[in-house]
Amino acid sequence: MARLFTEQFAFSAGDSVVVIGLGRFGSSVAQSLIRLGHDVMGIDKDAELVQRWSNALTCAVQADSTDVNVMRQLGVADFSHAIVGIGTDMSSSLMTLMTLTELEIKDIWVKAFTAEHGQIAQRIGAHHVVYPEADMGARVAHLITGRMIDFIEFDDGFAIARIHAPASTHNKTLLVSRVREHFGVTVVGIKRANEEFEHATATTLIQPGDLLVVSGLTSKIEHFAGSTEKR
Repeated sequence: MARLFTEQFAFSAGDSVVVIGLGRFGSSVAQSLIRLGHDVMGIDKDAELVQRWSNALTCAVQADSTDVNVMRQLGVADFSHAIVGIGTDMSSSLMTLMTLTELEIKDIWVKAFTAEHGQIAQRIGAHHVVYPEADMGARVAHLITGRMIDFIEFDDGFAIARIHAPASTHNKTLLVSRVREHFGVTVVGIKRANEEFEHATATTLIQPGDLLVVSGLTSKIEHFAGSTEKR
């Protein structure tokens, strides 16, 4: 789950990030950001969680994230990005968000567990809202169908996916199969067994067993992935 969400974060290399809430979601995201080369301060009111992650993060602090004076003293205002990963306490999550907006953090991400939570967070000042449970549920559902091997879906319904080459494309070049015209999907590249990844061009020949990296609306990718008609 952490990899899915860190892929969404448009952070520059070396950016500093404060992660508030070191439960399952927050700690996973924090660790992933560390592996990607970011400096991460973790904040939680639970001393046990802070102790658990103190050696894994750049620094971990036990503090009340809803207190703007405490957060200012910790230097949170100097961070480029903030992620509010507080569990199921909506009040603490929103009060922490208010603190971050008062500190004028320029890029704030909030984990929301209901649509109402997300809507309020956006009105208060969250720049991005993520729904881990809902998004992961949709992701798993797509993968269970067997049509997609992996995919990332963005807020506007646009997705990038890795799929098995549909029967409709077998033994044809992309120019001949006209995937974009027929399905509204772009084939970005192909991966063939024991061969290097290849960026797709009009003359790329698709063979049975090839894996395709495609982009487009999720619904259109699903349709394309399941296409069997020999055009």
